[in-house]
Amino acid sequence: MVIAAQSYADGDAEGVALVLAAPLSFWGGVDVESGRIIDHSHPDLGQVITGRILVMPGGRGSSSASSVFAESIRRGSGPAGIILAIADPILTVGALVAHSLYGLRCPVVVCSIDRLITDRHVRIRTTEDGRAEVFSEDGN
Repeated sequence: MVIAAQSYADGDAEGVALVLAAPLSFWGGVDVESGRIIDHSHPDLGQVITGRILVMPGGRGSSSASSVFAESIRRGSGPAGIILAIADPILTVGALVAHSLYGLRCPVVVCSIDRLITDRHVRIRTTEDGRAEVFSEDGN
């Protein structure tokens, strides 16, 4: 299946999807050393985001989450890419900062996420004009 998307932070990525049930804040929600979700109120507590295509409804503040996200990218404990249902400027800034400071990309795109399934292979492709495509196994 191919889903048209809008790119907020450029890059290409692929990996296994981790579809979260709720928005996640990187500030206090993710351990940057292990990539594990540590927010005890999050329904996906204990899941590891490292190298995954992180799929979620949106981000969840605070503004400090962008620096934690950028640090997770630098350390290699962050996701390979992020797919959101609703744009999130904080995650976008984190991805842009990681690229600017460390030369590392983690694409952030927005599209419909209702057909994406955990543990299915997903690929993100972006273009310089802000368009993107998400390719996913359809489960059939």
